Parts: sequence; C-alpha cells; structure tokens
Amino acid sequence: MAKTREQALFGAAVLKLTFAIKKMQHLPGFRVVYMGTLKEFQLTDEEVNQYILAHRDELDAHIRDRDKSPEEPTPEEPTP
Repeated sequence: MAKTREQALFGAAVLKLTFAIKKMQHLPGFRVVYMGTLKEFQLTDEEVNQYILAHRDELDAHIRDRDKSPEEPTPEEPTP
C-alpha cells in the first residue's frame, strides 16, 4: 500500500500508463481496477493525468525497466 500521496499517484499513473501502452484501457477490467485504485487512494483521474504529464519520463523508464526484468523462474516438474 502506498505510504505517501506521491507513492499513490506514482502507482496509479503506472497502472494507467501500462494499460494505455498495451491499448487495453478500454477494457471493463481496467476501469474496475483503476477506479478502485483512485477510490482507495482518494485520488481523481485529473490528478493522475497531471502527475503523468509532470513525470512522464520517470514513469516510462519505470515501466520499461519493470517489463524487461527477468520473470521468476518456474519450478521444474518432478520427473516420475
């Protein structure tokens, strides 16, 4: 959970941009999750949009770095 308003804005902005980059922001699932995030952190969509405008480079770098991180290795299936 976000400890500060700045962290809440950052998290909401990353969520919104991630779905926008994947062109999935129109899906109902996104709207449910995003609106729930706004409600939980007591933010507005306009505040998130303003944060995105002010921090776009930082947000894009975070998303890029996160997306190129190696995934958790899956455990190998035991051999019979």
